[in-house]
Amino acid sequence: MVRLSQINSKLIALAAGIGASIPFSILLFIILTKEDVFETWMFLPLSIIPMGAALGGVFFYLCSFIWFSEGWKKFAAVVFSTIIYFVSIWISSVIAFNFTGHWN
Repeated sequence: MVRLSQINSKLIALAAGIGASIPFSILLFIILTKEDVFETWMFLPLSIIPMGAALGGVFFYLCSFIWFSEGWKKFAAVVFSTIIYFVSIWISSVIAFNFTGHWN
């Protein structure tokens, strides 16, 4: 069982920031390199996808470093939470592009 003293809010915010910065920087790079095709609907995916990645990053931190921090359980937790991280990015991108009408 996890004690509240083990959970550090600064580390959770750091995990969310790292998790969100990866897809945010990729999306921002794509938008900035194609300045002639920039439209206002692109702001919604630029905000929703990093939020899903931040939640995945928080889950990765909690699962890998707090809940299962030793032995083979940590390895299994890292593999499982990496899958969950990419699934959360996928689901948030589906939701973002569905809201904008660009999901076919």
